Parts: sequence; structure tokens; C-alpha cells
Amino acid sequence: MARFKLELGPIPFYHQVYLDLRAMIDDGRWPVDHRVAPERELAREYGVSLITVRRALDELAREGRLERTRGRGTFVIATRIDRDLDDPLSFTEEMQTRGLDPRTRLISSRPQKATERVATALGIEPGSPTFFVERLRLAGGEPMLLEQVHLPGERLPGLLASDLESGSLYKLLEDRYGIYVVRARETFEPVLLQAREAELLKGKARTPALVIEGVAFAADGSAVEFSRTFVRGDKTRYYVERNVRVVRERGRQRPEGRRTASTVQPIPVTATERGGDQ
Repeated sequence: MARFKLELGPIPFYHQVYLDLRAMIDDGRWPVDHRVAPERELAREYGVSLITVRRALDELAREGRLERTRGRGTFVIATRIDRDLDDPLSFTEEMQTRGLDPRTRLISSRPQKATERVATALGIEPGSPTFFVERLRLAGGEPMLLEQVHLPGERLPGLLASDLESGSLYKLLEDRYGIYVVRARETFEPVLLQAREAELLKGKARTPALVIEGVAFAADGSAVEFSRTFVRGDKTRYYVERNVRVVRERGRQRPEGRRTASTVQPIPVTATERGGDQ
């Protein structure tokens, strides 16, 4: 006997099953890592076909609520956090608006000589003094981002003696050095995590992630930060929203451009410029 009574009407059976399963996840009856019953068992519970159950589960998997693995089964996974590429909020501010407790853990900080790559990004001579700062950003106790930042040493004397775990790095640059970051140029690339980065992010080696590589610029146009940020693909996804312009062509309206959403996995390599705060 079915435990959930499906109703005849305009709502397809698969969608009714989907709604009931989604409610189980949303209200916490199925927590993260809960193993979902096999398809045949669910089909008996709902009194529907395997195809109907499979379609409902596939929809939840597409939404990032379930992970289906051949040979292991179907498991509830943590919902990804959607982040707007154009949002000027810092990581701390954004997580606070979502009701998540943001924290920063300093992994390492040390002086370094600029490599060719770092020097080119910062507009300084190779071998010039820089500071390397590596920080883990957490939300709700879960690691979300691993930041690896290079900053020009001569412009920021005494930086490593500062508190690099509390608050925004850009706010520190403003308050202590009078440097206002107003613009950032960033590229996005999918990668597979190496063992060290995976361990810090509480993931597994060779799992998909996103690397954001960027240069931040001060109000005077000078580069003040070169960074690489590893983003967990199972926790975060980014999207961008664009305006749509309608043009007329031979008496018909034709949309030019479209609204798009970019996710962590998969994602093409793109570049964008934006203002923001770290």
C-alpha cells in the first residue's frame, strides 16, 4: 500500500513524487549523506512505476539535492550556495545575509620574492618583496574557499603583523594603508583538486573545483593583489545575469543576447571585471 496518496489531475505523478521527496530534504527528515531507498522500494511506497520514480530522482539530482552513483546508490548532498559574480558584497557580508556564520582561518603568511608570474600581475620587478597570505574561508563551519594571495611588500610594511583572520583584507588595506580596491579582473577555470587543497577544503583529491585567478586594482589604477582562489564545486556555484536588448529586424523583434547562468561544474574559462571587496 502506498504511503503517499497521489492525486489525479494536472500535476503529473512524477512531479508529485518529486515535491514529496524534496520536502523530505528541505525539512531535515533526510539530512546530508542520507541514503535514499532504492527505486523499486520507492515505487512500491508511492504506488507508481520505476520510470516515474526515476524521473523525480533525476530532477532532484539536476537541482543538486541528490547525488546518484552507480553501484553506491542515491545520497542527499548539501545544497550549493549561489553567488552573483556582480555582487559587490564581500564573502563575509554575503554569508551573513544568508544567515551563515562566516569565519576565516589563516593557513600561512610569509614574505616572498616575486616570481615572474606574480611580478607581471602586480606590475613590479621580478624578485621584488611580496607577502603571501593563504586563508581558508568557512561558512556555517564548512570550508568554502581557499585563498592564496600575493601582495606588494613595499607598499604594505608590517602587513604580516596585522590580524589576517578577522574581517576583510580589503578593509585592512583601506584602514591601515589608505588603499581602496575598486576593481578586479578575474578568470574562472575548472580544475581537479590536488591532495593538499582537497584536504584543506575537506574534499577528496581529483574532485572538481573552480579556480578564480584575479588581479585587484586600487583607485589609482595600480595592482595591489594577485590571487588564486579554489572554490568547492559541491558547495558553491556562480551565476551572472545580463540585460537583454531587443532589436527590430524586418518588422520582427529579435532578442540580442541572453540571460545566462554559469555553474561550477562544468564551466567554460571566462574573464570578467568587477568591483568588490574580499
